[in-house]
Amino acid sequence: MLMLGDRVELIDTHCHLDVADFAHDREAVRWRSGVAGLVGIVIPAIHAAGWADLLALCADSSADGPVLYPALGLHPVYLDQHADQDLAALERTVADQRPLAIGEIGLDFFVRDLDRTRQQRLFESQLTIARDARLPVLLHVRKAHDEVLAILRRIRVCGGIAHAFNGSLQQARQYQDLGFKLGFGGMLTFERSAKLRRLAAALPLESIVLETDAPDMTVAAHRGERNSPEYLPDVLAALAQVRESNPFDLAAQTTTNAREVLELGK
Repeated sequence: MLMLGDRVELIDTHCHLDVADFAHDREAVRWRSGVAGLVGIVIPAIHAAGWADLLALCADSSADGPVLYPALGLHPVYLDQHADQDLAALERTVADQRPLAIGEIGLDFFVRDLDRTRQQRLFESQLTIARDARLPVLLHVRKAHDEVLAILRRIRVCGGIAHAFNGSLQQARQYQDLGFKLGFGGMLTFERSAKLRRLAAALPLESIVLETDAPDMTVAAHRGERNSPEYLPDVLAALAQVRESNPFDLAAQTTTNAREVLELGK
């Protein structure tokens, strides 16, 4: 792992620290993440049943460690866990709690047997909530970039992040034009991810943010293990390698990018 300590400030723009995988050592993970240089962790929701605990976790986090930021949404993969009334509940909760963003939302055409029409309705409804609340969105997109981009052109939100981006350079530029940053995580640390690494090298640095998606999609050094936000420096090191750039410069810019798109500090 690239050891950075207090010399940098990193933001993990996508980490499910609220899930059961971290139940036994969540605060220890958070403390180690702070030692690794993280100053912020964005925690996106996946279903309405988890909103209350997620909000409580972010509200109750101690001062010793990265700030935890909540995002609320209904993940497309968990359609069977979403009820019709969840959209109204989301609108109310957003008004009451004012999360950092709406997410994790989007379209997943990779998983078989997920109702595409219902996914699209759910996505469009959540984009409308985000637009009206003037909040950025955290996108989950698999095998559906063109469809998501078309919807984003119709329902204009104030930007956001295309999480775990794996589309083309052309699609990346379209997201940029719509005010989005592109999230890169653990897959960038694997040398076999040749296409992704070429993309990370070719994109303007101003369009890139870092993420872990912990506990999933772990880094190469921890293959087969639970992913963790404390491994974010590994993603930074991989980005520095493929761009042949100074990791401290990259840390500063990607953190600036995250603050800008998520309106942190405003």
